[in-house]
Amino acid sequence: MSKAKKRLGLIINPVAGLGGRVGLKGSDGVEIQQKALVLGAEPQALERAIQALEVLVPIRDEFELITYPGEMGRDPARACGFTPDVIGSITPGATTPQDTITAANEMESLGVNLILFTGGDGTAKDIYNAVADRVPVLGIPAGVKIHSAVFGTNPRQTGELAGLFMQGIATRLRAAEVMDIDEEAVRAGVLTAKLYGYLKVPYRRNLVQTVKSGTDPGEREALHSIACDVVESMDADSLYIIGPGTTTQAITSLLGFDKTLIGVDAITRDRLVAKDVNESQLLELLNNHDVKIIITPIGGQGYLFGRGNQQISPRVLKRLGVVEGHVKENLIVISTTDKIHSLRGRSFLVDTGDLEIDTLLCGYVQVVTGYKERLMYKISN
Repeated sequence: MSKAKKRLGLIINPVAGLGGRVGLKGSDGVEIQQKALVLGAEPQALERAIQALEVLVPIRDEFELITYPGEMGRDPARACGFTPDVIGSITPGATTPQDTITAANEMESLGVNLILFTGGDGTAKDIYNAVADRVPVLGIPAGVKIHSAVFGTNPRQTGELAGLFMQGIATRLRAAEVMDIDEEAVRAGVLTAKLYGYLKVPYRRNLVQTVKSGTDPGEREALHSIACDVVESMDADSLYIIGPGTTTQAITSLLGFDKTLIGVDAITRDRLVAKDVNESQLLELLNNHDVKIIITPIGGQGYLFGRGNQQISPRVLKRLGVVEGHVKENLIVISTTDKIHSLRGRSFLVDTGDLEIDTLLCGYVQVVTGYKERLMYKISN
């Protein structure tokens, strides 16, 4: 008698990450989703789901794939050559968080061994509300804000880990934090993150991301010394694209500019050129200026691109010369040594959604860690 196949549940939030490149700080709520589309946003979630599913293709006959209709799973699964069992119903083009919750509940009742979902922190919260820690889950990162520790480091490595789990190779599970931020507060310039609970997640080092850590209030002097170094080195004729975060905010504060905390701004030494810009605005600025980018890794996670700064998109990076190998000449990475130590030896990460761009960004980059202080640090994808 043959052994029953394991069951993998697949849930996709098709609007996850919609607000990222257009600078909307998230994608929660119909009004924000509609605004993102008006601004020219292009959905990314299905493509990122496909990237994960492609890794699972070689073992697709070893498990049953159970999913929801259309853009919530069936379409990308079939595009990868799967023949999934499709359950439930949706209104195409108008899916809701309740659809995610209902899908997870139904998959739990069917006894799936793992729920693989695509989304961001809001989707993780919906999954938690549905199944808590009763079913192992794993997130394919596709959101704007990804503070939670329930996601793979990128879609391909998420697919790899899901495959190892389904094959019984990676059997270790850990309780991973589900975090979310108040998007309305963020748009008002206030960053507040809340712990909602824990999901049970397959674990293998370097295949899953850690929870985002905050800035230590005692780092003020270190941030000031970094800012002094960067400001002293700024070219009079260059335009500087400043990524989000309190570390980069120290630079604009020294210059006397009011920075968008969770957003991307454009400055020169003398003035704030554009505040809270999106991808299309960045591309326009590139037409008229010599541009440099100042970014900082996300604390505890190490992401340089692809988490919270999707406005600096693959198209922007291509225009800056990443394909020709020039982008690192115009990339200024800043970080306190405490933030680097929090990575515990893990590399900086990039997850822009474009594998070619991510690969070209890999290698070593110089990091400003204080006034006249530098170190070299590895970037991986």
